[in-house]
Amino acid sequence: MASLTDIGHWISENEALLSGIVALVVLTGLVLSPVGKLLLHLLGRRSEKGAQVALAEVLPEAAGTPKSSPAASTVEDPESSEPLLAVLAFDNLSSDPEMQFFSDGVSEEIIQRLSSGAKLRVMARTSSFQFRGERKAEAAAALDCSHLLDGSIRRNAGRVRLSAHLVETASRTTLWSQRYDRDLADIFAVQDELSASIARALDHAFANPSSRNVAPDIYDLYLRASLRSYAPDELRERIEMLEEVTRRAPDFTEAWARLAYIRGWQHFYQPFAERAATVARVKEEAGRALEVDPLNIDALAGQLFVVPAFGAFLEGDKILEQMQRATGWGDGRRYVGWYLRTMGRIQESLEETERAYRLDSLDPMSTNVLALARMAAGKVKEAIPLYEDLVERVPDMSFPVSSLLRAYAFQEDWAAVDRLLAVAEQRQIREFRDGLPFIRAKRERSAEEIGAWKASIEQHVAGTGWIDPARLAYTAHLGLIDEAFELVANARLGPAGSSGDIMGPDGYRTSLLFQAGMPELRNDPRFPALCARLGLVEFWLESGKWPDCVDEVPYDFRAECERARVIPVEMIGFQGFQTN
Repeated sequence: MASLTDIGHWISENEALLSGIVALVVLTGLVLSPVGKLLLHLLGRRSEKGAQVALAEVLPEAAGTPKSSPAASTVEDPESSEPLLAVLAFDNLSSDPEMQFFSDGVSEEIIQRLSSGAKLRVMARTSSFQFRGERKAEAAAALDCSHLLDGSIRRNAGRVRLSAHLVETASRTTLWSQRYDRDLADIFAVQDELSASIARALDHAFANPSSRNVAPDIYDLYLRASLRSYAPDELRERIEMLEEVTRRAPDFTEAWARLAYIRGWQHFYQPFAERAATVARVKEEAGRALEVDPLNIDALAGQLFVVPAFGAFLEGDKILEQMQRATGWGDGRRYVGWYLRTMGRIQESLEETERAYRLDSLDPMSTNVLALARMAAGKVKEAIPLYEDLVERVPDMSFPVSSLLRAYAFQEDWAAVDRLLAVAEQRQIREFRDGLPFIRAKRERSAEEIGAWKASIEQHVAGTGWIDPARLAYTAHLGLIDEAFELVANARLGPAGSSGDIMGPDGYRTSLLFQAGMPELRNDPRFPALCARLGLVEFWLESGKWPDCVDEVPYDFRAECERARVIPVEMIGFQGFQTN
């Protein structure tokens, strides 16, 4: 494979490069909100001196003594010797500040083309785009990359002027620089031409699925339809934008993929009784993209999101295999490890998630997914700095707070738990309310607290007839192993179709059944029968992809799974609701 130095020399001979590349990046804000300042005060961990102080704890930049990242990898990366390119957000030199989205799009498209078509390791947009203006000087050290690509762009009426340069960070040598002037109308043809040229230069096969031969105003609307916060109102707004884009440009592959991804995420927060129609739409939208680009990572992620939380692991694994074969970067890639955990493949999940994080280390969602993977693997101590970083850096994200609470509890750091519990009095966080009874029971280990937990779960089952896998894992972890299996025997698994149903991407997932710190259910020979009801035994026997616990439990796991083969699989759902 050619080196990036060779790429730089080749780029200088191909004037079409970079002239018309357009896409939008989502930059997650780093300025602490008033809620975040309150949270920092309540945590009492350090004085709040503005967003730059919080960021300095995350980035290994030169400000006296360099600091290590809170997310130093816990697994060896076999690709660590390969070149790693960071593409910075190109400066907007247009007179209209609103054209920043267009300038960002140049960098976004370079990331997609080089990581997918040329199969280079390229930092994801959310991390590299955090370095703008004077902070660009910090990027090389903070991102720990071998090469930087930066530039500027000016858009005026129907013309675009682009300047760019490629730098080797170790020697600070500029390997290549160039300026281009192009007509805006030629942008899509140029994209196809440069993609094929890059592939030839790198001696790689390149199948270009791009269908961006659309009017500039439609493309602008597509660029604006990227997510910033995943908030419900934003999700709805972006879906409306993309529906307009696909209506006006029905052959726009990337727009269909993004629409499927965002609608798939939105469905996690819909009442279960309303999800069936959304599932059908996501499958249709993802299908439109995958007809042209069978390995489009975001379209595949959209499909994966709407696979039932349990009962359909064979279907989910087929999608997962396609995602693992896909090249390039997309927001969906971080969810490969997320789904692996639901099948009990904890170590593989950690490795996949660490690799994905390495290419997007400053993205809050990537950080959250990595922290969950480390927790699942029993690396709670290594997960805590990630959660602490998220709580400080993105205070409006509620789920890292509840996850940090559980992490402190598993470390039995009750002083830290108390500081976080103080936050619960200031913020209305449902995850806190759901987790507090477990935390109290784990802390006190008193007959009263454990009895209160048991009574609460029994009341829930008696009132709804349903139970979720996470509550079973927590119940067994508190020493109520027989009681947990008795609950399983007297209830169905999944949501009840009520206001108390668990929302979000992890609702009714099986991940906690395999968490390293909670082995109690797994160590009981009745566990495979539970897994059979969830569809896991069917998956393991047919695929041969066994969970990590197969050689860890004190009984013949494979033999018990074989005996449990006859137990019917329960599909997630209730009367009036079915996702398949």
